[in-house]
Amino acid sequence: MTDADLVVVGGGLTGLWAALTAIERDPDRRIVVLESEGIATGASGRNGGFMSSSLVHGIANGLSRFPGEVGTLERLGLENLDQIGERIDRYGIECELGKPGAIEVAMTPGQLEELSGTEEELQSYGHQAELLDQTAMREQVNSPLFTGGLWQKTGEWSADPVALTLGLANAATELGVTIHEDSEVTGLGAEGEGVLVETASGSIRTKRALLATSAFRSPVRAIRSRVIPVFDYVLVTEPLTPSQWESVGWAAHQGLSDSSNRFHYYRPIADGRILWGGYDAIYHYGGRVEERYYQRDQSFAGLAQRFFTAFPQLEGIRFSHRWGGAIDTCSRFFAFYGTTMRGRVSYAVGHTGLGVGASRFAARVGLALLDQTEPELLELDYVKKKPVPFPPEPFRWATIQLTRNRLAAADRKDGREGLWLRLLSRLGLGFDS
Repeated sequence: MTDADLVVVGGGLTGLWAALTAIERDPDRRIVVLESEGIATGASGRNGGFMSSSLVHGIANGLSRFPGEVGTLERLGLENLDQIGERIDRYGIECELGKPGAIEVAMTPGQLEELSGTEEELQSYGHQAELLDQTAMREQVNSPLFTGGLWQKTGEWSADPVALTLGLANAATELGVTIHEDSEVTGLGAEGEGVLVETASGSIRTKRALLATSAFRSPVRAIRSRVIPVFDYVLVTEPLTPSQWESVGWAAHQGLSDSSNRFHYYRPIADGRILWGGYDAIYHYGGRVEERYYQRDQSFAGLAQRFFTAFPQLEGIRFSHRWGGAIDTCSRFFAFYGTTMRGRVSYAVGHTGLGVGASRFAARVGLALLDQTEPELLELDYVKKKPVPFPPEPFRWATIQLTRNRLAAADRKDGREGLWLRLLSRLGLGFDS
């Protein structure tokens, strides 16, 4: 048995930011990170590399849940993004960090009209945002599907998530953090005034523990009832030729996402390829996360078909890479927090696909809960309140399948929601990848 001051369960972005932040604050602290598989093999290395300042999955979602705190959360989110950039510079992490902004793309006149209201919201909270009509949108990125878009020029970065995650692991290790890969936690219990963390290869006695388990099964019931793993899929093209890039445009290299409920996200990456993902959001009965779910031919075929519908001028280009990953989805679409075992264990989970930037802030909150520091954070309803739990099986699976069906129907009706989606909104439930 070994001893530690802090054990972090989960070697993804949230866990590594927690370990790095904790060792920065106290270099003498004995910190251990336990990762069940390998660094960057989970969602932290399988995402699209979109890094947003938003801590609430967009201002509209924040206003619907914590309207009195959105101003504070926007400020904290922008500060968090700046601090990520500073740490990347400090530790020399080569992760293709870019700051091009992001465009939410409208495919219908109704979507464009809705984006005009979002432009005003963003500007009212200090962001630079520009509404693009069809001509201006196609000057940025040329697709016959685009009727306009909203270009958010602040608070939207991009990065290579694998390189970022590995870079954080290296920085933490150099400062004295111990990282154990292939070390799945099998038990969590009280040990005197501390916590006993059990793994298949041994136990660690620690003063405090922080759980950053993402979509993987957690030992804490409050997490298991509120997080479901939703599988998302990505294709990456072979490098485009200069003439192909000329046909697409995209000189500013912004990240793009559709305004639809079932949306795609896409962006150029550093070696001249296009990353194209999203849309399906697959939930498997029982909430299992298994290796075989990371590949799904049906989803990849659908992604390819819709890619060429969006960019017919690229017909014939090949896809060189494909992958899937599990998103830790909760009903409010952004991270939630809590403690257990009389405050000796904290958790930060539920990013719902927008955790590349928010993960550092989530780690900060998780540490504040353990150390009872930063009262400005701990007094926020954003921290104190939790999302509505999902129902147990088989109702969970049935509810999710019905919701996916109704979201698709709403997309076919230019966003007009039916009774089921309106009911879920009133109950504080939803479904978003």
